[in-house]
Amino acid sequence: MPAIAVNFRSFAVGCDEPTKCTVEIADTGLQQGQGMHGSFSRAETKNFMAAIGPDFKTAFADPAPVSNADIGKTIAHILGLKMKNKGKLVGRVISEAAPGGATPHFAAKTISSPRAANGLATALNEQLVGTTRYFDAAGFPGRTVGLAAAATAQTAHETR
Repeated sequence: MPAIAVNFRSFAVGCDEPTKCTVEIADTGLQQGQGMHGSFSRAETKNFMAAIGPDFKTAFADPAPVSNADIGKTIAHILGLKMKNKGKLVGRVISEAAPGGATPHFAAKTISSPRAANGLATALNEQLVGTTRYFDAAGFPGRTVGLAAAATAQTAHETR
């Protein structure tokens, strides 16, 4: 079995939330629904997290980006443990979820490659909280869920 899957296309099929009903066309023998996670569409990168207890706000929906890499840092912080960073995927403490925690400033941008002779360009949607990077979607705009067809040049916008 190959160690990499190439996502040729992903698209939504008839629901109001495209990230919940995405089909992926890829170079794998797996069928849809068999644990295929080879796409970089927003349907594959969007996650859900929940926490409860005195160290977390009640009914808080975080507008800032968060990833699985942030969980270990956050739990260690709550327990008062010091963790050394190992490698580059280290995450951050999700301090905004703590009582009294403020939502951090974060920025979102789309980076695109130059167009190829056939007109295609690869795009990457990313968000930043300080120096922590979050990759939301990547592929060909208009052929990958989460990438707008109009994403053609390097663009950036900030969100608060």
